Amino acid sequence: MSAPLRVLCLDIEGGYGGSSRSLFESLLHMDRNAVAPEVWCRRDGPARSWYAGIGVPCRIEPAMPRVSSLPRLSRNLRAYAEFARAFFHAKPFRARLAGEGKRFDLVHFNHEGLFLLARWLRRHLDRALTMHIRTMLAPSAFARWQARVIARVADRCAFITENEQRRMSALAGATLPGAVINNIARAPNGVGCDPDVPQDGRLAVAVLSNYAWVRGVDRVVDIAERLAARGSRDVRFVVAGDMRLRGTLPGRLGQLAREHKTLADFARERDVGDYFLFLGHVDRPETVLAAAHALIKPSREDNPWGRDIIEALAAGRPVLAVGSYDRFVNGETGHLLPEFDADRAAEVLLAWARDRALPARLGAAGARRVGELCNGPARAADLLGLWRNAVASHGRPAA
Repeated sequence: MSAPLRVLCLDIEGGYGGSSRSLFESLLHMDRNAVAPEVWCRRDGPARSWYAGIGVPCRIEPAMPRVSSLPRLSRNLRAYAEFARAFFHAKPFRARLAGEGKRFDLVHFNHEGLFLLARWLRRHLDRALTMHIRTMLAPSAFARWQARVIARVADRCAFITENEQRRMSALAGATLPGAVINNIARAPNGVGCDPDVPQDGRLAVAVLSNYAWVRGVDRVVDIAERLAARGSRDVRFVVAGDMRLRGTLPGRLGQLAREHKTLADFARERDVGDYFLFLGHVDRPETVLAAAHALIKPSREDNPWGRDIIEALAAGRPVLAVGSYDRFVNGETGHLLPEFDADRAAEVLLAWARDRALPARLGAAGARRVGELCNGPARAADLLGLWRNAVASHGRPAA
């Protein structure tokens, strides 16, 4: 029997985001006779206990520098200036990475935000490098540069859907080597309901996302206004995540951000505060899904396939989303709006609230679909195969 592949995985979220959860699910389902993983997390958090529970070494490296391209020039200039300072101060971490990296056959960068660290490591360590591409970069000069760097330094890339693969290849001006590997989502077993979510007969619609303009969470307030205009109190939005308003936002949202307010303040100003339950950060979002009847994701990015969506479908909850990609959300598993329409979204939710058999039927279909596309052992085997191909194409280093 050949020795297991030695893989170092670099994670920026520490369990507080979808990329962390996806990496953990992949390693959970991998054969330890085939791979010996170790995880370094930029942020301390629940991932430390996750990996302790499955016997995977995990340590916290808060100096791990990361940056990713943004849509606006001013934000890119600021982000990359902050990265330059962080990169300089991360010299001891970089030395540890280059030195200890020799213990591994491959280094896996679990997010494209680590692309400049990967470029540096390529110059200082002769090992195979892989990168997980998880977001749709907005086209810009900075994004094209980021894509070209990834194309040069990564032996293989894993893309969570073909959308990321097409976008990154278009930005780079060349096809990036790698494979589409859908994120893993497991059907929850024995998960209890979040006790803070009341079971009072209203349709509980989960929102699982920290606030960001591109994620469109504020659009739920528009939907609540349409529900109020219809005189309906049949729907409650259960919001799990950090709802602080930050950065440069348009209109009243921007004013509230400068006053250090939250989306809850915005909802109260619009007289729809009683349509919401704001939970803040939740360590186990699956308990919120267990207490909810559906999930909504009114994103401004046309990306109805994120981790919150596939986890909702795996839990048997239908999804109301915005976009044009219907591999996960469609008329059989929920409702996909081609573009955001608060009136139409309100109508869909009212239909689900009035006929509870409908969301139950859609949710069951979604669970079957995710069970096929996001199967843990199958997708973990795909990622392990990509790692093996990267090592083989790079030339496996001597032990």
